[in-house]
Amino acid sequence: MASKTRERRLTEAFVTLADTLVAGFDVVDLLQTLVDTCAELLDASAAGIMLADSTGELSVVASTSERSRLVEMMQLSSGLGPCVECFEKGAAVTVRDVTDVVDKWPDFSASALQQGFRSVHGVPLRLRGSVIGTLNLFGTETGVLSPEDLSVAQGLADVATIGILQERAIREADSAKNQLQHALDSRVLIEQAKGVIAHTRNVDMDQAFRTLRSHARSNNLNLRDVAELVVNRSITL
Repeated sequence: MASKTRERRLTEAFVTLADTLVAGFDVVDLLQTLVDTCAELLDASAAGIMLADSTGELSVVASTSERSRLVEMMQLSSGLGPCVECFEKGAAVTVRDVTDVVDKWPDFSASALQQGFRSVHGVPLRLRGSVIGTLNLFGTETGVLSPEDLSVAQGLADVATIGILQERAIREADSAKNQLQHALDSRVLIEQAKGVIAHTRNVDMDQAFRTLRSHARSNNLNLRDVAELVVNRSITL
């Protein structure tokens, strides 16, 4: 019965995560759902997520408790600890007993013990060769995740990773689209401004463009902005 209950909870967890992957979904909500789900399913005392930005710098973006967030922040500050190592290696890192790594990570061990944690497990958020962060599980007792629990944690992390990368791709595509539209709109304004200058000064379009560009450069102004001023008759060139 217990196994059936766990299986049902696991199915519900994946469904819940999948439900967040809708158009315009909130990444922060997705990550908070992930840590809440993992803490419940894997009997972790706390869970958190570190996510890397475009430069590879990690930040804590979701957590189930302030205690675990403080331990993660300490690792980011020192650049050392199991969660940081998990990200750097792109592989799961397990600390069965934080007192075992006092020599390796003294600051981490002290911080974890101070916050009441005795074990930590880091699971990478990865898709093929791309590692974008870590899912971190904290326990108040010593021990390791069973192979089954580790697979569950990695599976949930993988679902979240797909969602994050999907959102980033959409955002970057939208950004590129907006930049393209801005460029197209700018070109239209510039052509209109050239026409105004050509008519006013009785010159050809090439000379009109040189006049427009010269004014922009001489006054350290954006070419598009000058074109808009010309079209709106705010200035006469």
